[in-house]
This record gives sequence, structure tokens and C-alpha cells, in this order.
Amino acid sequence: MERTMNFIYKYGALLVIGFVIIFFSMWDEHFFTYSNISDILRSISIVTFIAIGVTFSLTVDGFDLSVGSTVSLSTVAAATIMVWFEMPLIVVLVVPLLIGALIGLLNAFLIVKVRIPDLLATLAVMYIISGIQRTYTKGYSIYDNMQMSDGSTAPGVFTDSFLQIGQGKWLGIPIPVILMIIAVILVHLFFKYTRYGRQMQMTGGNEEAARLSGVRVKRIRTVAYIMSGVFASIGGILFAARTGTGQIDAGAPMMMEAVAAVFVGYSVLGAGRPNVIGTFFGSVLIGVLLNGMTMMHVPYYTNDIIKGSVLVLALAVTFIHMARRKA
Repeated sequence: MERTMNFIYKYGALLVIGFVIIFFSMWDEHFFTYSNISDILRSISIVTFIAIGVTFSLTVDGFDLSVGSTVSLSTVAAATIMVWFEMPLIVVLVVPLLIGALIGLLNAFLIVKVRIPDLLATLAVMYIISGIQRTYTKGYSIYDNMQMSDGSTAPGVFTDSFLQIGQGKWLGIPIPVILMIIAVILVHLFFKYTRYGRQMQMTGGNEEAARLSGVRVKRIRTVAYIMSGVFASIGGILFAARTGTGQIDAGAPMMMEAVAAVFVGYSVLGAGRPNVIGTFFGSVLIGVLLNGMTMMHVPYYTNDIIKGSVLVLALAVTFIHMARRKA
């Protein structure tokens, strides 16, 4: 029985992904095709970037609730820089990343310096950022040559070079998928082989022990929250590039998907903790489920039930196993 539980804990998430793929492939012959698999990976790329940011905050035993609002602000920032101000591509990319870093720095200041609990600090920042992006855009979504509030027309449009980031392909592979895979590999290597990555894991495992070992815990937690903001901003840039609009509150529905992906990742290969490989497979599982249910014509309003059920199952397996090991 113990051996069976260990096997389920270690490989259960991967087996579920395999089972779901087989089930949907038998249901619809068009599911397991290159075109559809490519669409699934493209659809999860934005959520995966956001989830990587959440992974950073959870690794240091924190939690960043502001990633959804960061995505929204980055999306409208990139859009307005192009449509309102006609700035070059480098500015369109760099400014949202700086915004994400500043939001992460604000979170770190409130948590590390002011000592507000992570959930409360990032919840407050979430509302502040949401209000800023609504105030900045006056509640309007951004699109090509949009009508401004004063009756004039915005001078700019979404450039082809920017849209290529979210809609283009390289060697037949969607560019967002390539960027996602590169990000997952680099972050995995960061946590496994770099000093900062290992110190983040030490801090999350036992902050006091890490401090006594000479780790500069405050600096490490600050870097983690900055990285969380930056990766959320990358998700916002990709969203704007994919849709060709700057939609207000674009990141709100993605936050819970990202959080679900991270926690599902706890059970991948028996990690039992935040890890970017598990986060990626968590995103894949959610993406496969949503795509398959769409093909089955399941009403969209049941999606949250499925995502919640998957999250509960993954957490149950993870924490039941951890409790058994401690016992």
C-alpha cells in the first residue's frame, strides 16, 4: 500500500495528463494533432509565465496575489505606448518589464521592510494596481486608432513586429511556445545550479536556518518578488501581442489558473514544493482539460468547476502524502 501511494504521489499528475490526452484523443480525432497540440501550448504560454512568477514567490515561502493586476497593467502599458505614443518596439517591451519590477519591489518593501504578511500586502497592491490601470485608461480597452475621450483619434496601431511576438511562428512553432520553453529551462537551471536559486529554496524551506547559514534572507525575498513581477509583465506583453488589444483586467482570470498550475506542480515527480518543471506540467494539464472540454462542447461556465476539482485533487494527494511521511 505504501509503495502504491508513493507511486501515485510521484507519477500521478503525469499519469493523469496522459490519461486525459488519451481520453480526448479517442473522443475527437482532431485532438491529438500537431495543430491542436500547438494551439494548447500557445494558449498556456501566457499562464505559464505568470505561474513562473508565482513559483518564485512561493519558493521563498511567500505568495504574490498581485500578478493578475500586474499582467493587466503591463498589457495596457504596452498597448498605450504603441497606440497613444507611437514609441519604438524596444520601449514597448522595456517599460512594462520595468513596471513589473517596480511592482515586485513595492511588494518586497511592504513584506520585507514593513513586515506586512505576504497575502495581505500583495492583496493591497493588487487593488492599487488594478485601480491605476483603470484610471490610466479611463476604463477603456486599447485598440488601433481608438477614439479618445476628447473626441480625437489615437495616432498609432499595433505594429507587425510586436504582433509577431504573440502570433508569429519560427520553424513552424509558435513564438510564445518557444519563449515559454526557454523560460522554463532557464528558471529550472537557475534554481538548480545558481547560488541565488539555491538560497531561495533554503529561505523557503527554513528562513531562520537560512539566516543562520549566512543567507541574506531579506535580499533573497526581494529578488523573488521582483522576479514574480517581471514574469507577470512578460505574460502581459504576450497577451497584448497575441490579441492585438490592450484589455483592462486582462490578467484577472489568469491569476487563478496560474496559481492552480503551481500547486498542481507540487505533485509532479513527487516534488512536494514549488518547482518550475511541475508548474509547466500543471499548466499543460489545465490547458489540455480546457481544450478538450471545448471540443466536447462543454459549457464554458463549468470550466472553473473542473479547474477547482483538479486543484483539490492535486493538493489532497500532495498533503496527504506529506502527512504520511511525517507520521
